[in-house]
Amino acid sequence: MEEVKLWNDKRERELLESLADLYAIIRATEKLERAYVRDLVSAADYEADCLKLISQFNSLSSSLAGVVTIPRFVQAYRLDCPAALNRLVQSGVPATVELRAATASSSAPASTAASASAIAQCVQSFITAMDAVKLNMLANDQVRPLLHDLSTSMGKLGTVLPPDFEGKVKVNEWLAKLHKMGAGDELTEQQARQLNFDLDSAYSAFMASLPTAGL
Repeated sequence: MEEVKLWNDKRERELLESLADLYAIIRATEKLERAYVRDLVSAADYEADCLKLISQFNSLSSSLAGVVTIPRFVQAYRLDCPAALNRLVQSGVPATVELRAATASSSAPASTAASASAIAQCVQSFITAMDAVKLNMLANDQVRPLLHDLSTSMGKLGTVLPPDFEGKVKVNEWLAKLHKMGAGDELTEQQARQLNFDLDSAYSAFMASLPTAGL
């Protein structure tokens, strides 16, 4: 029997591997969403796993941009994963975060309440910025726009975050540093490590500041 080759070169092989990873992420997210709805996984475990899958999905989607679109991919491989697509494409944040965001929005005064969508957008900005650093996207013109978006997102949260929230302070300090650098200048390994630490700490503090909604 003649051997069937799935690829002709390294580039084609890497593309197929990426598509296989994308398929696995979507299927895994669907199973996780169903498990959470059926109370088969704790809220804490669900959130940690969901954030990881969202991060992986965002990274893969970026690398495959211009090669394949998610709707065409889903149609081509006949994926019946509505919950996963809602979580990965439409929402972009775990259901637990959406619930806390809604609680924070409804419990704050109407004049200053941050909307659930604004909180969800802030979570997305955190994830995107942290992913970029982990993927060694360290050039000034790559990092600064992401931190600017994150700073803007935090600024829209009204009373959810105090004016002196450490995460805001740290992000603005990094923006000030990057403003003095050239567009093509890159963060050093030590700077990248510190930025990753600051973002991770700020994200943890941000999540802890949201109401638990009984979770």
